[in-house]
Amino acid sequence: MPKLKTHSGAKKRFNLTKTGKVKRAHAFKSHLLNGHGKTTKRKRGLRAGAYADKTNEFAIKRMIPYK
Repeated sequence: MPKLKTHSGAKKRFNLTKTGKVKRAHAFKSHLLNGHGKTTKRKRGLRAGAYADKTNEFAIKRMIPYK
């Protein structure tokens, strides 16, 4: 039986919940944090995690089969 390759980048970026949903971090949260960038309210909203879209869920689960 051949080895099943995983994507180590995806393994770090996504988590599976107990119900089987894929949890991810918000995008665009690390750039322009001070000065003329994002407001405090917007940055606070980006802290929380989000769920991956249903259309991408199958592909993400294939990248992280053992998680």
